[in-house]
Amino acid sequence: MRIGIIGTGVAGSILAEGLLDAPGIEVETFERAAPGDHAEAGTGLNVGPNAMKALRLHFPARHAALREASLPWRRWFVDLTDGTRLLDLDLLDVAEEPGMRIRWSELYRLLRAPAAHQTRHGHVLEALEEDAAGRLVPVFRADGGLIRYGAFDLLVGADGRYSRLRALTCGEPEATPLGVCVWRLLVADVADCPYDDYGQWFHGNARLLSFRVPGDAVYIAGTFPLPPDGRIAAETQTAFAQRTLFTPAGGRASPAVAWMLDRIEEGIDSIHWARSATIPLLRHDPSSRALFLGDAAQAMVPTLGQGATQAVECGVVAARILRMGGGVAEVAAARDERVAFIRQFSVEASDTLIPGTDIVAATRAKGSAEFLGRLRRTYTAVA
Repeated sequence: MRIGIIGTGVAGSILAEGLLDAPGIEVETFERAAPGDHAEAGTGLNVGPNAMKALRLHFPARHAALREASLPWRRWFVDLTDGTRLLDLDLLDVAEEPGMRIRWSELYRLLRAPAAHQTRHGHVLEALEEDAAGRLVPVFRADGGLIRYGAFDLLVGADGRYSRLRALTCGEPEATPLGVCVWRLLVADVADCPYDDYGQWFHGNARLLSFRVPGDAVYIAGTFPLPPDGRIAAETQTAFAQRTLFTPAGGRASPAVAWMLDRIEEGIDSIHWARSATIPLLRHDPSSRALFLGDAAQAMVPTLGQGATQAVECGVVAARILRMGGGVAEVAAARDERVAFIRQFSVEASDTLIPGTDIVAATRAKGSAEFLGRLRRTYTAVA
């Protein structure tokens, strides 16, 4: 069986590693980025305990490498921006091991390494053709021209939320916006940062999220509601506007928030601005010749930190099933019910980002037995 993997992000890299020595399977991987481009990829992220459990059970060497290169994600606390504590959760109360905090660049470097020797970089998927047997032939733009590498029995779209493979085989998905702007910033050389593990700070429905990552750096993300037209107005993308959004009444921000607001002002020109949205869950095309993993299949809101986390689970599960001779239907059966549960849970947990929600009551409800039970299911019920 000849398998082509489009995209070597989280899910694609794990799948490629899992199939490297699989009997009867020939794997080729294609990545649009040039070799080493992951060195500057993204900012930072938190990966949930469920991803670490999946790796520990099925990819122990990768689990060990990531543990060594990351900081543990053990705690989740929520404050108001004046410092009032609303929630403080030890993740080991609902999980079997901590999650992790890591830079995107380091995550990519470690996940891509096992299959680096067989990855064709600088390849952008342009079109699909068929051979006489009905197998898909991907057409790539690379080196200034169009290149074909023959037909594949299965193509795997692990090329993100804007998956070209999904668009070519199933059409462009219709996104459902959450009505929230999300921005991200990585701050370097931060020995004076007054906090460590994963925290959130609310002023109304505007939220800061931050934690330390290796290399003496801090990841900061902000969210705030958008107007009905979904526009991220230029006037909101200023240091003054962001300081106003997160400064509590009376102007007395907690030390953590005051520190972040200064860093935001210093790094305002480096911030990446985006709109939070989901796309419909889709595991494969109608002909079962294309399989979708990670954000290409199930892009979700980031509230519970399950985007990259579920991509890890996708890669692990798909590798196990394809190695055993299964196909896209078996992957869908193993993944889709769990993904649907976590997507819905993540949307419901985003209530504090939506105008009209009582921030204090809704946050404290996340310490209830019902919410913690769903969180425990998220963190432990991996395949």
